[in-house]
Parts: sequence; C-alpha cells; structure tokens
Amino acid sequence: MDTVSQSTPALPRHPRLPQILEQNWQAEMTGYYTYRALAQRERERGRKQALENMAVAEKEHAALWAARLRELGEPEPVYRGKPAGDADSLKNRVGGDDLALRRLEIDESRDIAKYSQQLKALGDTPSVAILERVIEDEQEHYRELSKLIRCYPPRPGAPASGLDPKTLLEQLLAKRNQGRSHTAGWIGDAIYGVNDGLGSIFGIVSGVSGATLGNSKYVLLSGIAGMIASALSMGSGAYLAAKSEREIYQAELAREREAIAMNGAEARELLSLYYQVKGLPEQDADHMVEHIASDPDQMLRALAAERLNSTEEALSNPLTSAISGALSTAAGAFIPIVPFFFFTGYSAVIISATVSLLAHFAVGAAKSLVTVRSWWSSGFEMTFVGAVEGVVTYIIGVGLGHLGA
Repeated sequence: MDTVSQSTPALPRHPRLPQILEQNWQAEMTGYYTYRALAQRERERGRKQALENMAVAEKEHAALWAARLRELGEPEPVYRGKPAGDADSLKNRVGGDDLALRRLEIDESRDIAKYSQQLKALGDTPSVAILERVIEDEQEHYRELSKLIRCYPPRPGAPASGLDPKTLLEQLLAKRNQGRSHTAGWIGDAIYGVNDGLGSIFGIVSGVSGATLGNSKYVLLSGIAGMIASALSMGSGAYLAAKSEREIYQAELAREREAIAMNGAEARELLSLYYQVKGLPEQDADHMVEHIASDPDQMLRALAAERLNSTEEALSNPLTSAISGALSTAAGAFIPIVPFFFFTGYSAVIISATVSLLAHFAVGAAKSLVTVRSWWSSGFEMTFVGAVEGVVTYIIGVGLGHLGA
C-alpha cells in the first residue's frame, strides 16, 4: 500500500474532498444495510455467512471514511438511506434476491471504477490510503458475489473432490447460457423471408378472393398493401434482431474482459477446463492457456469463443439481414398477386393458387440448403401447409363475403 501511495504523484487537494468522502460513506453504509438485509433473508448457511462478512466489511469502510471526515473537521455523517439499503427496492423485490446479487455485483464493479478514478483526483494522501484498502476489499467482494451467483466450487486450497473437468466446468459456469448456434447467415434469412412473405400474402389473397369472388382490384390492393407491410416488418425485425444480438455479444464480451481483469487466475482456469473437456490433458491445457494468456486480447478472444459459443465474425450483419429479409419477403409476397395483374375471377384465383403452391414447394426444397432434411420432404411439407392455409382462408373469405352481401 505504501509503495502505491509513494508512486502516486502529489496533486492539489480536491476542492470538494469532504463532499466526495461523505458520498463514499453513504454508499458504504447503503452497502452495509443491503448486505445485512439479504443475509437475514438467506437460508443457505454458506451464502448467509458470505453476505454477513461483506456487510461487516462495508461497515468498516464506512468507519474509515467517517474517521477521515472527522480529521478534516467535518461533522459526523448521517445515513440518509433506507433501513434495508437497496435490498427492498422495487426492482429487487420484483427480481428477487438472486437478481439483487447480480445488481450488487455490477455495483461493486462500478464502485471499483469510481474509487480508481478518485485515486488520481483526490490529492489527499490519507484518503488515497483508504481508497487502496477499500478497492482491494471491493475486488474481493466482486469475486465473492460472482461465486455466490454462479455457485462456483471452492477452488485453490479447497478439496479437489475428485470431480472431472466437465463437471467442474458446469459448476463454474453455473448454468450460464451457452449462447446459441447460428444458421447459414443471410441465405437462411432470405429463405425465411420468402417463406414468410409467400405464406402471409397467399393467405390474404385467398381470403380476399373468396370474399370478392376474385375481384382483381381488391385482391391487388390488399395484396400489395400486405406485401409492403410484410417487407417493412420483416426488414425492421431482422435489423433489430441482428443489432440486439450484436449488442448482447458486445456486452458479454465487455463482461468477460472485466472478469479477466478482475480475476485473471479464474479466467485461465475456466479456459483450461474448456480445453480439458475437449480432451486435452490437464497439464497440456494449462500450458496452452499460459501461452494464450500472455496476450490479453488473444486471451479474451479465446475465452469468449468458448464461453459465448460464438465469435464476432459469426454474428449477422444488421444491414445485410434487414435488406435480405425485406427483399426476400417482398419477392415471396409478390408471387401470389402476379396472376391478378393479367386475369380476373376464378381463373385468376386458380392460377394464383397453382403458382403459389409451386412456389411453396420450391421454397421448401430450398430450405434443404440450410437443414439436413431431403429437398422433396421439405418441399412437400411446405406445399401441404400452404394448401391448408389457402383453403382455410378462402373458406373464411367466402363466409365473410356472404355476411357483407
């Protein structure tokens, strides 16, 4: 601690030093009451003891800030928070104690960042000494909360318990989401778009044809309106979905980066367990991880690829997804209405149904490009679904037409 303090350049004392220290005191007291309230509600002995220990540490931090405020001639601070801290806030009551612990984990990381900034800004040697101790404790709290949330098994110093790497990995991850596999990029989006456009507009065309006896004017109006709406909906939906997926990945990546910075040993152990599950001997896995860990960026990429089951290159491009989704939906939606540009009455209905069912088969067969099913099986299934949809909507349309007559 002394070494760090001596290496910190002398800075002028911050003009708002007492106010900042009082805010730190308030935050630590809120943490104390929050941890204490959660500990009182906790039934599992180990988690209860851990929360009680963190409550005691938070109160000790508050005492350090209060003592420094007295040294500066400031009055004794008065707690302005709630008796249960943040434990009984609306968001924690709705989300439950497990979600409250996740929020506390985030709060601890924010406190570490806030105190780290204060190290450079306060310009007060006694306060900096307190900050260094508090930061060390907050880092330990962050690690402890991570264990409580994810049910990490006791690591270095604890009995090995004879568990195999796969079991240890599952415990270490504690049922984290493993991500999801991605289909064949924009090709899958395009096929899905054609499928959606064709199915929805074929249903509209069938229904309106039944209600108007194939009046091409009304069929075209409803079909074109439906085509535009479907294309815009599919395009915007594909864009937002791809963008959200990318944002979620970036958020998880930032979380992994922070976890590595906070506890590099645990990150290396996690990556080693991944490699052991894949068949590498423990010694070889550890050796490989040590080489990877020499480059922080490479370590992050390797751990993210295993932990998130994906890479940034595998994510869909939002703009590409939007364009392919919108255009493919419009293309599929346009097929059922084409005959009504040239024919009217029942002849237009029959031709539209024939063309649409052939298109259903073609789209179903094309799905075999991104699935393992045979092309004829997939095509027949799609055709059958389209035929049922067309018959049902046509009958409904006829019934509605008679009611309105």
